[in-house]
Amino acid sequence: MKKRSDANAGLAPEYRLDYSKARPNRFAGKAQVQPVVVVLAPDVAQVFRDAKSVNAILRSIVKAVPGGPPQP
Repeated sequence: MKKRSDANAGLAPEYRLDYSKARPNRFAGKAQVQPVVVVLAPDVAQVFRDAKSVNAILRSIVKAVPGGPPQP
């Protein structure tokens, strides 16, 4: 493994990085999609026990609707 000084040896001074001043990327964990929470009526909640079954039914309905799912 190369030392930092060896890795920067062939670079111009403006490209040599001082890794002692480096900080973690504060935006790295924020790119995740947040789930949407929907409250089901009690009678509907008795039929659908988990998110997987609700999503499966909703996806089949979206596919059956004329025009299909919305394009991103």
